[in-house]
Amino acid sequence: MTGGRVERYLADRLVGGPVHFTLIDPDKSPGDRAGAVARSAVAAGSHAILLGGSTGISEQGMGDAADAVKRNVDVPAIIFPEGPRSLTPRADAVLFMSMLNSRNLDLVIRAHAQAAPAVRSMGLEPLSLGYLIVAPGMRVGEVGAADPIPRDRPDLAAGYALAAEYLGMHMVYLEAGSGAPEPVPAEIVRAVRAVVSVPLVVGGGIRTAGDARRLLAAGANVLVTGSIAEEQGVGDRFREIVGEVQGARGR
Repeated sequence: MTGGRVERYLADRLVGGPVHFTLIDPDKSPGDRAGAVARSAVAAGSHAILLGGSTGISEQGMGDAADAVKRNVDVPAIIFPEGPRSLTPRADAVLFMSMLNSRNLDLVIRAHAQAAPAVRSMGLEPLSLGYLIVAPGMRVGEVGAADPIPRDRPDLAAGYALAAEYLGMHMVYLEAGSGAPEPVPAEIVRAVRAVVSVPLVVGGGIRTAGDARRLLAAGANVLVTGSIAEEQGVGDRFREIVGEVQGARGR
């Protein structure tokens, strides 16, 4: 895998097995609170911090959260963008992601054309990623005007994912949506893993060690959890999920 410093960091970690990302919302956990959540998450074994989640996050709010994360942990602070206005040069990288099953061309490519010069001028490392919304999709699916991939259509997910790799994207992200009652089905993860060679990220609805175990067994390379860390703190359930990732790295 080619790329900049953060992409090389992730590639090096993935050589040892799957990894875990913690998603922190700067609106729900602003400033020092974001730093505290990041410190606890990394101590539990998380490998990177994603910053995003809400709509309307300001550059100032994102920047303050990024600063706090970088003061507290020595892992990448990566923007999970909701739009060009949420970018800040104080983070390390940004998920430069196209929502491939959106009906809104802004989220497929137009916003990227607007954001690309800012990403370059800020010195942010772009992490090229195909973003796919899987039912139920929750709020991100609504805001993103997505046609969610039905949970019984692993073939459709595989087609989108393979297209993303053929288009040159360096990762594929399967998203069930924050607060989803269930994570992405293992059958969809398995079907996508069978056709792509790039890292496969899975997020949304991962609440238990069992969820994590099934997704990892199906071929997920990166698990993302957010709500559980912010709503319940970095407690036993969070540590059990990260523990499944660490255990898979040891096999």
